[in-house]
Amino acid sequence: MDTVGRHYIKKKITVAAVILGLLLPIFGQAQDSNFGNWLIYFGNKKLNTKWNIHHEVQYRNYNAIGDLEQLLLRTGLGYTFNEGKSNALFGYGYISSENYLGDSDDKVSVNEHRIFQQFISQQTIGVIKLSHRYRFEQRFVEDDFKLRFRYFLALKMPFKSQENEQSKYYLSAYNEIFLNTQTSIFDRNRVYAGAGYNINKNVRIEIGYMNQFFETASRDQLNIMTFVTF
Repeated sequence: MDTVGRHYIKKKITVAAVILGLLLPIFGQAQDSNFGNWLIYFGNKKLNTKWNIHHEVQYRNYNAIGDLEQLLLRTGLGYTFNEGKSNALFGYGYISSENYLGDSDDKVSVNEHRIFQQFISQQTIGVIKLSHRYRFEQRFVEDDFKLRFRYFLALKMPFKSQENEQSKYYLSAYNEIFLNTQTSIFDRNRVYAGAGYNINKNVRIEIGYMNQFFETASRDQLNIMTFVTF
């Protein structure tokens, strides 16, 4: 086997090791309620070169599987400009949460209707793609009304194939901070790292680890995501 072939196989082994490393926590902590699992679908329907419809479904579990924490449904109408590098979107979300009462096994259901506005800008540095997302939310949580601002910074870096071109595999990472407009300004922060695979030009899948920390606590999640553009 020549040098190029050995280098190509080494790359594949590296990708497999990364994905396996991300999966290990789910086997080691499946019974730990502090480790959750999020199953996520992101869809984007292009109406034309400018307008798009965003839609998503998130099924969040307290444990690895089978203990519903939250069901999130979100959609919105977006407008793309700046040669495809920027997108402004107006959207709506419905969130049904199952919250534990203190340290007991009892839960209470909480429903939220959410209106939001967001702006996304993208830039490229070498092979790395950066995304900035600014989102402002108006939240109707049962009888309460809340406002929240979110800033999301993400990067995506493709692997190189044996032909020195971008392969279908890539690495992904992001950080997102949530800020309230009320007395307790800090709401939460999410840090994520994962690996993905482009099935084709319209569909990709991604798996990764996310830590979400609040003012006095934190939680770990294994995120499994599917992205579809059509």
